[in-house]
Amino acid sequence: MKLPENFKKRVVMTTAGVVLCAMAVGFFKCSLFGVDPFQCFAQGVWGHFFKTSVSYGIFYTILCGIMLVIDLFVARSYMGVATLVNMFLTGYIVDFSSAVITYFVPEPNLAVRIVFLAFAVLVMCFASSLYMTSNLGVSVYDAIPIVIARKRNFPFRFVRIACDLLCVLIGTLSGLLPGVGTLITAFFMGPLIEFFNHNFSEPFLEK
Repeated sequence: MKLPENFKKRVVMTTAGVVLCAMAVGFFKCSLFGVDPFQCFAQGVWGHFFKTSVSYGIFYTILCGIMLVIDLFVARSYMGVATLVNMFLTGYIVDFSSAVITYFVPEPNLAVRIVFLAFAVLVMCFASSLYMTSNLGVSVYDAIPIVIARKRNFPFRFVRIACDLLCVLIGTLSGLLPGVGTLITAFFMGPLIEFFNHNFSEPFLEK
C-alpha cells in the first residue's frame, strides 16, 4: 500500500492534534465555563435519557460508535487512525490532564478560569486543524461539517457554526444549560480552525 505524501509529518500532526485536543478539554472542564458543543450534546442526551441506566463513558463510546457507522457511509475517506484514537483514548487523556491541572491549581479564581478557557479554545482549534489537515482521520463529529462543506460547497466556518449550534440546542433541550465556554466555541471554533488551517497546518504540511 502506497503511503500518502509527507506521511511522517502527517503522523506527527495527527498525534499532536489528538493529544492537544484532549488536553484542551481538560482545561475546559477546569475552567468551569461549560464544555464544547459536542460534549454539550452528548452529556445533555445522556443526562436526560440514559443517566440511570448506563455510565457516561459507555454511552459516549456507543454514541461515537453509531456516528462512526454513519460516517463510514457518508465520510469514509475522513476515517482513519486518528478517528479510533479519538474514540478510545481521548477520555483517558482528558481525565489525566484534568487531574494534573486540578493538582496544581485546585481552586482557580475567576482570572485563572478565564485564562484556562481562552487557552482551551485556542488549543482545541489549533489541534483540530492539525489532525484535520493531516488527513489521517478526524473525529466522528468533525467529519460531519467537513463533508457538508465540501459536498455543498459551503464555507467550512459557517457549516461548523451551524453544526455546533445544533449540538448546543439539543443539549439545552435535554436539560444541560450551556456555559459561556460552550457558546464561545459554538461561534468561534469554525473560523479559528479555518484560520489555523490556512496560516499554519496547510503551509506546514506542504513544506
